[in-house]
Amino acid sequence: MPWGGTESLLTSRIYPLSAAADPPEQRFVNWAESDFNTVHANDFSFFEEIDTIVQAEPPESLDPERAGQLAALGIVRGKPFRPDDRMRSILDTAARIASGIARTLAFKPRDPGFSYYPDRSWKTPFPTRSYEFLSEEGARLLDSRSVFHYFATVSSPAMVAAPVGTGSQYAYTAEDSTGAWLDGGRTYTLTLPRGVPAKNFWAVTVYDPQTRSLLRTGTPYPSVNSPSDDVRPEAGGDTVIHFGPTPPEGKEANWIQTVPGKGFFVVLRLYGPLDSWFDKSWRPGEIEPA
Repeated sequence: MPWGGTESLLTSRIYPLSAAADPPEQRFVNWAESDFNTVHANDFSFFEEIDTIVQAEPPESLDPERAGQLAALGIVRGKPFRPDDRMRSILDTAARIASGIARTLAFKPRDPGFSYYPDRSWKTPFPTRSYEFLSEEGARLLDSRSVFHYFATVSSPAMVAAPVGTGSQYAYTAEDSTGAWLDGGRTYTLTLPRGVPAKNFWAVTVYDPQTRSLLRTGTPYPSVNSPSDDVRPEAGGDTVIHFGPTPPEGKEANWIQTVPGKGFFVVLRLYGPLDSWFDKSWRPGEIEPA
């Protein structure tokens, strides 16, 4: 949703077509300040989540290949999912191992295509620039698909192949300039050179590498973004973003809080990316330890 979409949402009205003549009053629930879990499980209950989806969706939502894989586990639409203790143990172990594999693929991929720049830590979840995770030969890149859907839910052409100035682009890293994992107890800086290539806006956001959700800090929005009137560039036009448990004096608007004892990863988002992003003449700095 474009920036400012909350205001547009509040003017929307959604109701069944059968109620068009006398639509009910619209009720909005603001969850912004609420705690709720949207993280997929990393244990046996992950497969119960899959079963819930399979039972709720129409049969044609699964192709025969995936339907067969799930059926081998006992997940079949219209039938109860009741694995015995032996199978529950196997699936619980499988979910835990798979979560670790996906996290490893995301943060330390062996495929050089994940690196957006050959000499920097910034990565892309689309190593072949295909939102369908296809190689040039048409093969499905399972590691690429696993990485993206470990982070996110929906992929679209606008994330990789939209015309310049439209869609969105993303880069992420969990490492500092020395190759060390980002540590929530330390302080860092990230320099975005002047002329950030975003027609609409840019944002730098911090996430928890375990949950893949926003890092839980003293604010529900661990982010610095260009629509904020408080964010200040340096005298030369570069924007320096600070990370750490406590804010640097006088630079609070350019600071993202981190949590001692927890790692984190950073996502750079560009909405309406411009030519200098795609031809790589503009590059974000590395995350520098203080």
